[in-house]
Amino acid sequence: MKFPLFVLCLALGLSACGAASAQLPAGAPPAAPPALPSATSPDYLAAMNRWRSSLSAFASADKEKLPATDGVLFVGSSTIRMWTHLAQDFRQSPVVINRGFGGSTMADCSLFTHELVVRYRPRHVLVYAGDNDLAEGRTPLQVLESFAQFANTVRETLPEARISYISIKPSPSREALMPKIRSTNDIIAAYVRTMANAEYIDIFTPMLGADGRPRAELFLGDRLHMNETGYRLWQSVISAHVTAPETLAASPAPRPVQSGPGTPSGLLSAAP
Repeated sequence: MKFPLFVLCLALGLSACGAASAQLPAGAPPAAPPALPSATSPDYLAAMNRWRSSLSAFASADKEKLPATDGVLFVGSSTIRMWTHLAQDFRQSPVVINRGFGGSTMADCSLFTHELVVRYRPRHVLVYAGDNDLAEGRTPLQVLESFAQFANTVRETLPEARISYISIKPSPSREALMPKIRSTNDIIAAYVRTMANAEYIDIFTPMLGADGRPRAELFLGDRLHMNETGYRLWQSVISAHVTAPETLAASPAPRPVQSGPGTPSGLLSAAP
């Protein structure tokens, strides 16, 4: 997976990715996705400061009862955090972990992959993030780069884990971002097709009406977050992709978990 992202996009002939790549200087040499910031980098420290309360809450929950390994883990923004009946909706799996933190971005998820994903050693990782990145001004290609970093980190330690990217949803309040949302979904879907044991889950299409606009009946009054009807739709689409462990072929145990870059003392101290 560590190959030039914009070269992949151009090879696939995707207009969205091509537009993003056109921002590069003429004749620029191919560049791999940028490395994740170190624990002392301004990006990591800023994110840690911003999300310290969420990370501390997860650590406290783990200290009380650490989830079993080999589970199904959902991570991402408020759409995941607000899915309060997630375990019930996917009860075909005995272990379902919710590590959504509201307002987060795909960039945040890539920074905290060790803290929020790898340490639990799940067999299946489903990530929903990207719309907040676009709302903050990032490009579709930048969201793709963050997802690639996230997936690389998961695979380095958990090579057998399945990775699913849940497409960015079409929210009525962010209808102005629809072109960028479509572009991001398209280039990540294309990227995921180059990966082994990974999939792109399209929830974007079923959330559109016959007029091609977001279905307002799926959302709360803020026109951003989903109501119960929206979550029922998500459950109906995603459940087909979440397989009960007894139906899976036996696979090698994952490599021992490494501590994440710069995990602060006192946070996530309950890690096995």
